Amino acid sequence: MPNWDEYKEIARERGALAVELYVIESVPITAVEELQKTLPAHLAYQKKLENEGKIFMAGPTSDASGKVMPGSGMMVYRASSLQQAKEWADGDPMHNQRLRRYTVRKWLVNECDPAIISIIKKMRE
Repeated sequence: MPNWDEYKEIARERGALAVELYVIESVPITAVEELQKTLPAHLAYQKKLENEGKIFMAGPTSDASGKVMPGSGMMVYRASSLQQAKEWADGDPMHNQRLRRYTVRKWLVNECDPAIISIIKKMRE
């Protein structure tokens, strides 16, 4: 497999969107009661990032059964680098108060729903 930047160029050459976003997977490391206390600050932080155009998508995720909401979530950031995405994730009260841990990964969006293709293409400019 080629390195990331080589693959991104290959994807663009074949006509893929090749828009780089950053996926943050956030999972609880404390009791739900502690998460609930910090939820208003977390949501306010998310809203701030949204208003600044930094969040593409965000929301809670279920467990593997799809029936339980364990307090985990996923955010997709419009960051310019992995480091910037980490800085934004570190600013989340759930993370900086050590109530959740997170991972950050680059995500290369190659295909998407035609209804949002123009939005995705603008992100590449």
